[in-house]
Amino acid sequence: MPDDAPADIDALGDLCTPWCIHTAVTLRIAEHIAGGVTGIDGIARAVGCDAEALNRMLSWLVAKGVFEEPSPGCFSLNEAARALMEPARRIGMDLGGIGGRMAYAWGTMPTYVRTGAPGYAEMFGLPFWEDLDAHPALAASFDDLIGQIGHGTPSVAFQPQGGWEGVHTVVDVGGGTGVFLAELLRVHPALTGTLVDLPRTVARAEAAFGSAGVAARVSTIGQSFFDPLPGGADLYLLKNVINDWPDAEAVAILTRCAEAARPRGRVIILAGIDAYEASRPLSPEMVLAGGKHRTLTELQTIAGRAGLEVLAAAQQPPRYFVVECRPI
Repeated sequence: MPDDAPADIDALGDLCTPWCIHTAVTLRIAEHIAGGVTGIDGIARAVGCDAEALNRMLSWLVAKGVFEEPSPGCFSLNEAARALMEPARRIGMDLGGIGGRMAYAWGTMPTYVRTGAPGYAEMFGLPFWEDLDAHPALAASFDDLIGQIGHGTPSVAFQPQGGWEGVHTVVDVGGGTGVFLAELLRVHPALTGTLVDLPRTVARAEAAFGSAGVAARVSTIGQSFFDPLPGGADLYLLKNVINDWPDAEAVAILTRCAEAARPRGRVIILAGIDAYEASRPLSPEMVLAGGKHRTLTELQTIAGRAGLEVLAAAQQPPRYFVVECRPI
């Protein structure tokens, strides 16, 4: 946008279009059209909606470039509409699962801005992580969103100091359903690994380990990472974990890693952002759970409070900022 072009406040403040898109995904409108149901009456019957209201919603989206209407009341897919069928969008925009929590949570923005803390519990009755614990189906959709369905096969191209030759055992702390650890073990056949996450989450890891052919070299431990971690491993990994938590909880997680890594293990923090970035972008984890994107100096500070010394910190391809620590 040219520097002298004013922002279109009406477009930026439009809430109608996002909610129409979320509703279209939730109702699987694109899938029904792709299956040959193109008339508004047929679509409405298929999804259990009022035909007139649905027609108004789809016509609005046509005007915004999502879907086409070759003739009145008859709809077809365009490139934008086909994108609504992508698995990650199905999960991230479906109002019936984690997509609904993420969408409605933006309504708590005034609380977050006023207090610096999430207002999630005001909207849903429980803080974010407790809400997931209380609703297994919701938690499963969250696991899918942050796992392979939502992000594809992860890159494991990062390198610890000195390379992988001296690393034999890895603990993936908060590693979800094991997709990252499975790929790491597949690429490095000499490694054995342990996945640590909540019991409901690690119970879903078998498929990832089996498809990667690494089941014989991996074990799972179902527990919170706020509890003592298995000790004696060469490397403890925290991939996109620390940014999900405020400082006090982040220090507690790092403290558990430091305890487990003593005396000779190392801790690697993998963040999906450049920790040197001076700007302070807003992200969903901040509004959902009070997470925090930190500069390198801030990471060093909380690591020190947890009993860790930063040995190296650098951007590594394709997108990780890698902070490597050792216990003090």
